Amino acid sequence: MLMRTDPFREFDRLAQQVFDSARPAAMPMDAYRAGDDLIVHFDLPGIDPESIDLDVEQNVLNVRAERRSPAPEGAGVIVAERPTGTFTRQLFLGDTLDTERIDAAYDAGVLTLRIPVAERAKPRRIQISGGDRKQLAG
Repeated sequence: MLMRTDPFREFDRLAQQVFDSARPAAMPMDAYRAGDDLIVHFDLPGIDPESIDLDVEQNVLNVRAERRSPAPEGAGVIVAERPTGTFTRQLFLGDTLDTERIDAAYDAGVLTLRIPVAERAKPRRIQISGGDRKQLAG
């Protein structure tokens, strides 16, 4: 059997554990418009839905989730490549979105938000009233 050796692998692993655990991790996302809704998907595999926190303040959506290590306390971890800790993301939402009616669902490791477009921002048809063809005489 051939084994590839990398003398820096252990150093990289330790550096990643030290530096990555000190800052919140980002979460990948996709966003698109479907009809009258903005749909946003966040990848959060292995997250307990109870650890997800969503809030909106002044049109800023804050998403926070936490993934804990599956290893019991004091266990001798052999390999730990999956990121653990706190994941955060902020989205700046325009005034055209109805932040009072955001719908959130978590399924198969994906957090999906459905944010409706505000009624005032939807295109609307303006009725034109008909009038006489008489011209006003001065």
